[in-house]
Order: sequence, then C-alpha cells, then structure tokens
Amino acid sequence: MWSYVGKKKEPRWLWHALDHETGKVLAYVFGRRQDEVFLQLKALLEPCGIRRFLADHWEAYARHLAPETHVPGKRHTQQIERKHLTLRTRMKQLARKTICFSKSIELHDIVIGLFVNRFEFGLSV
Repeated sequence: MWSYVGKKKEPRWLWHALDHETGKVLAYVFGRRQDEVFLQLKALLEPCGIRRFLADHWEAYARHLAPETHVPGKRHTQQIERKHLTLRTRMKQLARKTICFSKSIELHDIVIGLFVNRFEFGLSV
C-alpha cells in the first residue's frame, strides 16, 4: 500500500503480511518498493514458518521466493485489499486524493505504525 511524504514523486510503501486464515497482520515494514524492503519483511516472517506467499506479479517476489512457495495473481488478494480500504478510510495520510500528507518520513512511519499497532494488535503506546 502506498502513500507519499512531501510530494507524490516520493512514494512511501506500507508492506504488510496477513495470515490468510485469520486475516490478522503478521508483520509490517515501511520503505520504497524495492527488494531490500521486501527482504526486511521476509526476515520478520521467518519465525512464522510460512509455506505459501500469495502476492502480485512484482519481479522481486520471483527473485526472492522459491517458485513452489509463491502464488502470483489477484485471486487471493481480496483480504489485503479490504485491509487497505479500512486503513484508507481511517487515516487521511493513506487516502488517494487528499491534501493531508506527512512532511517527514519519521512522522509518517510513526503515525501509521501507531495506528496499525493499535488497530491490529490492540497495543496502546
């Protein structure tokens, strides 16, 4: 899920992984849509013992996931798209057409991270 900091030419991505059975967020990271950020998320997911990744056709998945574990396509992404809609309706920084945006990467990540921690994990900070 993307948003931006300062201007739309500098997108900032919220990467998160859901448990397909429960719909719960397992882990999340912030960054650009680059291989190293995906690898950070993958490292956070190592203890979960994930056997199958349902994702889109982005090239980094083919580079860093074994073909037998990666199921590309839009068919199984309904849960995560629903999660994106919920986040967009509750956080103005994530809305697609808005005048509300973060001016610094740190504040962007902190505000959205606090919301995800509260909404998904019930953690108040």
